[in-house]
Amino acid sequence: METTQASNLKELVKEKYGQIADQSKTENESSCCGVGGCATIDYTIMADDYTKLEGYVADADLGLGCGLPTEHAVIKPGDTVVDLGSGAGNDCFVARSLTGDTGKVIGVDFTERMIEKARENAKKLGYANVEFRQGDIENLPLAGGIADVVVSNCVLNLVPNKTQAFAETFRILKPGGHFSMSDIVLVGNLPEELRKSAEMYAGCVSGAIQKEEYLSIIRKAGFKNILIQKEKRINLPDEVLSQYLSPAELAQFKTGETGIFSITVFAEKPEACCAPGCCGN
Repeated sequence: METTQASNLKELVKEKYGQIADQSKTENESSCCGVGGCATIDYTIMADDYTKLEGYVADADLGLGCGLPTEHAVIKPGDTVVDLGSGAGNDCFVARSLTGDTGKVIGVDFTERMIEKARENAKKLGYANVEFRQGDIENLPLAGGIADVVVSNCVLNLVPNKTQAFAETFRILKPGGHFSMSDIVLVGNLPEELRKSAEMYAGCVSGAIQKEEYLSIIRKAGFKNILIQKEKRINLPDEVLSQYLSPAELAQFKTGETGIFSITVFAEKPEACCAPGCCGN
């Protein structure tokens, strides 16, 4: 049963991302993962550049990601791809350029306005094999075993029950299918006040968990061949860090292992058990 805290978080996400849907990419990049105003610092620290990828659609890019999972997702022509937290459709349209006319792309998002905007973009493009469904990542509106590939960009950190989200990802993947997801994780223990400030500075940090815990959840969901395809440190500005760290602590923090990171993770769902003697039979 869902807790009140989890329910409240989901409603907050729905409200905030409903507002974000009608903002421009520039506005979202200048408001800390799109979730609030934060003085005059350069906020493009999270998002990677999609503009050189085939299938890129500027109207669908709200600047909310923290990686390029679709670029690393090994999508083939004819694949069925599911994008968790599809927003205005950015990763879906890049994925569609890889699946081609013979594939299918399904975007799932929690926010009604995002779904509306994504459908508007798909209609403009005339894509018959890209669809968008409103739904909860913890309870996906999809049948089991339908996806060859699942992608997601800076969304799972916002989901209260990550264990359930990865269980759902496992359920909808075909045996032998795989995912590639970009997300925000923590390494080491950030000073409490610094973490609070980081959450205000970049809303994507607020639901982030330790990197090893994140990878452990993936393993426990049943995935194999887990690989970090890309990792980058999220560099908070000195003017934020210096409020909580001495000059010596600041230098150590910037060169040490502790910090906030964007990781892109690949993992596979095991093949179905069908060979003689398989699974102990």
